[in-house]
Amino acid sequence: MLATLVALLGAATIAVPLTRRFGLGSVLGYLLAGVAIGPAGLGLVSDIGQIADISSLGVVMLLFLIGLELRPKRLWVMRQSVFVLGTAQVALSAAALAVLSHMASVPWPGALVLGAGLAMSSTAIVLPMLAEADLLQSRAGRDGFAVLLFQDLAFIPLVALVPLLAEHTLPDHVPWHDVARAAVAVAVILVGGRFAIPPLIRAIGGTRTPEVFTTVALLIVAATAYIASLAGLSMSLGAFMAGVLLSQSEYRHELQADIAPFEGLLLGFFFISVGMSADIGLAWLHPAEVAAAAGALLATKAAICLVLATIARLGVVESIRFSLALPQASEFSFVLFAAAVAVGALAGETAAMATLVAAVSMAATPVLFAVSERFLIPRLSVEPAPEYDAIPPENAPVIICGFGRMGQIVGRVLRMHGIPFTALERDPGQVDVVRRFGNKVYFGDPTRPDLLRAAGAEQAKLLIVVLDDMDAVLRTVEVARRNFPNLKVFARARNRRHAHLLMDRNVDGLVRDTFHSSLRLAEDSLVALGIPAEDAAHSVELFREHDERNLIEAHAIYRDEKQLIQSSQQAAEELTSLFEADRRGEARTGSEVAHRHTL
Repeated sequence: MLATLVALLGAATIAVPLTRRFGLGSVLGYLLAGVAIGPAGLGLVSDIGQIADISSLGVVMLLFLIGLELRPKRLWVMRQSVFVLGTAQVALSAAALAVLSHMASVPWPGALVLGAGLAMSSTAIVLPMLAEADLLQSRAGRDGFAVLLFQDLAFIPLVALVPLLAEHTLPDHVPWHDVARAAVAVAVILVGGRFAIPPLIRAIGGTRTPEVFTTVALLIVAATAYIASLAGLSMSLGAFMAGVLLSQSEYRHELQADIAPFEGLLLGFFFISVGMSADIGLAWLHPAEVAAAAGALLATKAAICLVLATIARLGVVESIRFSLALPQASEFSFVLFAAAVAVGALAGETAAMATLVAAVSMAATPVLFAVSERFLIPRLSVEPAPEYDAIPPENAPVIICGFGRMGQIVGRVLRMHGIPFTALERDPGQVDVVRRFGNKVYFGDPTRPDLLRAAGAEQAKLLIVVLDDMDAVLRTVEVARRNFPNLKVFARARNRRHAHLLMDRNVDGLVRDTFHSSLRLAEDSLVALGIPAEDAAHSVELFREHDERNLIEAHAIYRDEKQLIQSSQQAAEELTSLFEADRRGEARTGSEVAHRHTL
């Protein structure tokens, strides 16, 4: 077993960084690692079934974490996407793939099994893939998750219907025993998740024993999955329900932190087991058939998803992302094929080919999605730049360049004093947000002299530059200094180097980002630690004066890294001496310290 673990970890360590470096995601790396060390590759691992059983917990944990991220209210909001879009995707894909399978000489019972199984998409592939691209919160990501959630729900009745395809007859009675067992399992999970688990978590959390809390977190996932499996339900569905119920818990973040490492590792092992189970020998014997079947699967599901996304008005870019995220088969496909073979609804040879095609589609999806994101989406996302606003002459004494958080605060204070100002913002999205709240702001690029002139820079008294982009701040200051020499300029500095660059441009005043708020936080922290408020305020003021003075003195050498490092070390030593002297009541005046400070 130890040799198997070394092979799994070693293969993942080599393959995953390589695929991620080429922008193909980690899932493909795990799949290739499985092929490399499996029976068709180097043969380092032979007991695929044991690894698959353990690694399937990775999918279960993934669904539990997804449940933790969801609130019941959010699920209710998603109901239309889950049941309308999800139903349409599964039904249309299953019908189309069943017809294609029958056209490939598969009998109708087996064709229906293949259609239903291949209509499923892999939650374990799609969600990590979208997360790596930071697209889970996009429209494509949300609707993709809704479809996956419906597929998880639909998988349960699909497995139950497989024996009917082998019997060719409908049952003469409803299997109430199975229905009741499933209902009891759901009730146990819901009641336990609502009333029993939260008090247990609070009790364990209160002991402040991390390893026990981690044990309880794993127990919750394993127990809910086990209860669901006893009733013939999907283990992932049981864990998902428990996650949703615990999404309101105050320990939600601790649960996520404890489960996430196990989920990532086991999910990787799951994909490795998929790669190991692929029948590479069959692919060598029938390469054209495998490629054609995989291509037909990907093209059919992608086309159906593209049509549904267009009907749902996702937009061109989001529709393409939605369609290319869901064309692969699912980990549930393997389960459905195995169940069909067991009852005689699907031939073993056909199931082996379908399993190989499913694995190929799972490996191809990250590649297709990455290629689309790199080459296709950027071209489709290019939109014509909106025109800048025409600014009417207002002769306001103040111009604010950048109306984000800092610019809005400055504007509110000026408005409180009845001082008019003209606000310029270069981000059209920010302009729309600010305008929705009733604020007056003009869309334009303040680095352009004609726009500053239109905003009244020739008559204004003060230009306040608080743009987010450091280079844009520098360019705006340069334009203002060159074209409006009588205009006083205050600017926002993002860090010390940015402050020195602004000092090179002779700004009349600058404020460093987070500097003053950091001082306030430090002062509050000292008070919270029992230091008298007056002493805390004095210490912070002493630090502020020293740091501001050091900023000015270091301006002369900030381009010389060696001297700057030496100056910083001397400044730190002086600050320590200054605080020690202050505690002894011997603090020197600021002028005396400045006189002794050498560079």
